[in-house]
Amino acid sequence: MKLTTFAFIAAAFVSLAAPAHADKTTGNMIDDSTVNASVKAALAEVKGLPDSQIVVETYKGEVLLGGFVESKEQKSEADKAAKGVSGVKKVHNGLAIAPENTVGSKLDDTVTTTKVKTALMEDKDVKSGQINVETKGGVVSLSGFVSGDKVKRRAVEVAKAQGGVKHVVDALVVKPAG
Repeated sequence: MKLTTFAFIAAAFVSLAAPAHADKTTGNMIDDSTVNASVKAALAEVKGLPDSQIVVETYKGEVLLGGFVESKEQKSEADKAAKGVSGVKKVHNGLAIAPENTVGSKLDDTVTTTKVKTALMEDKDVKSGQINVETKGGVVSLSGFVSGDKVKRRAVEVAKAQGGVKHVVDALVVKPAG
């Protein structure tokens, strides 16, 4: 019951943001919001999965998993859970594998994330509102649905150029047509 209520509220909220998502109909946004909430709930039910470190985005039924897990098994379990949700047409599993980090590296990661987000916002060729940035142990994960290959390539270039970035995981997906 709580999940249904949450999904309805999320869908209503997203439908009010229609101008920001002009290439999606209100119906697409409501469907995507419901699928997104259902995937998050499915991930939360997987024992031992650090679902709070997983970013879930849905675009026209395609689900993108971004962020970090600690093992290949967790990555596989997240993929399986997402694919098991009704309404999911395809899963793009862009999860990066990184062990748990220390308190000191978490602070460094916060600074790195801020640098990358700022650089993306300042770059005229990148629509940074489409991109999630997560950092763990100096590894930066970029995830989100972007408008084209040019934006995708440029976002990775910008992220790699920032201090503190050891590696960039490109989990960006060009929005599907139709």
